[in-house]
Amino acid sequence: MDDASTELDVDLKDFSGLAPLFPLPNVVLFPQALLPLHIFEPRYRKMTADALDGERLIAMSLLRPGWDLLPSSKIPPIHSIVGLGKIIAHEKLDDGRYYLVLRGLARAKLLGEQKVDLPYRLGQLELCRDFMNEQPQFSRHDRAEELASLFGKLFPEIKLQKLFLQAVSDLPLGTVCDLLLGSLSLPPELSQQFQNELDVDARSQKLLEFLQNAVKGSTTNLKQKFPPKFSEN
Repeated sequence: MDDASTELDVDLKDFSGLAPLFPLPNVVLFPQALLPLHIFEPRYRKMTADALDGERLIAMSLLRPGWDLLPSSKIPPIHSIVGLGKIIAHEKLDDGRYYLVLRGLARAKLLGEQKVDLPYRLGQLELCRDFMNEQPQFSRHDRAEELASLFGKLFPEIKLQKLFLQAVSDLPLGTVCDLLLGSLSLPPELSQQFQNELDVDARSQKLLEFLQNAVKGSTTNLKQKFPPKFSEN
């Protein structure tokens, strides 16, 4: 397994730095994860149409707690680290709604929002890279296999353990973490904590502890069985 920090996705080679923001109260998009979405609000139909005509990118942005208590005239605050994804599949329905699948490409930091005459929000983003300590305190290859093994134990009825161990054998540890995180239905604020963590070793340690507790049944933070369902705006 390559312990080097993963490079940014090839789809971001010519990224303009601007992307529509899609704020939701319960969705965090991790790199490498697939996110199905049902788009029905008019403003987000426009967002989707514009994205499809452009770079096909959407920045999934978690709303901060208390957003629902604000008056409608206020723009609800979002977390500063977002998940930038690309539309890899879409279907437009006769009534104008969309079904989308986003593929997570990278974490990104929200530098500010553009003032534009659009019904949706537009963010100026700085792409984030994972980083790793040069001298890890553990084998990253073994850590990735341990994470995959614990994940498989959470869902024994799907017989995933052997396949997951095979799948992670050549993947960087950061990628393994994000693939597993994208497959777990965690409370959104907990997911955001993992999203904010750019230190791969620290992210893997936190995920290891969570999965260990989940396998023991000593956590109530695992809300839904694998795989996750469609999200709606």
